[in-house]
Amino acid sequence: MKKLIAELVGTFSMVFCGCGAMTVNEITGGAVTHVGIAITWGLIVMAMIYAFGEISGAHFNPAVTIGFAFAKRFSWKDVPMYIIFQILGAFLAITILWVLFPESQSFGHTYPADGFEPYKAFILELLLTFFLMVVIINVSTGSKEIGTMAAIAVGAVILLEAMFAGPMTKASMNPARSLAPAVISGNLQHLWLYLSAPVIGAILAVISCKLVKDDQCCNEDC
Repeated sequence: MKKLIAELVGTFSMVFCGCGAMTVNEITGGAVTHVGIAITWGLIVMAMIYAFGEISGAHFNPAVTIGFAFAKRFSWKDVPMYIIFQILGAFLAITILWVLFPESQSFGHTYPADGFEPYKAFILELLLTFFLMVVIINVSTGSKEIGTMAAIAVGAVILLEAMFAGPMTKASMNPARSLAPAVISGNLQHLWLYLSAPVIGAILAVISCKLVKDDQCCNEDC
């Protein structure tokens, strides 16, 4: 239960701050700026890995949890509860943003940019999660993102990807992070790609790791 609560609190904090930055930027006409939003996402992920990496592994993302399970670093039987608590944390965060900023139309929901076709957004989200999971699986210990290296590396890659891909897809890389604002704001049109692409990208990252590092990616002690 401590692990599940850690996942809930960590996901809540990440989504509240990241989507909160997007929401404030929306209602203030750009006060936070795109760069500020990207930095917010990177810093909050870094902080939550420091805070909860030793407890739950600091997944905060159903795609990462599934990726670790696919790599045999995490038990499949624990995957459903991890995902449920991650989604609960995301919904709690967006609910509070809805109470605080009812004038918002999106609460940081994810969608392809105008003129950027959904299949292109799918490919981009898949690749973004692929890069993220490649970093995570190579800096983690077993199924846990722990310590300075993991926190800085994972936070940095999220900041980097949000910086260049945010204008095109909002750089979700996380089904729970996309699900909550989509449901609460009623913007469900492109939700399918944000639920599927990150999971596929994470699994492909694990496969690539196995090809490069033999059996190390399937080793709990890696």
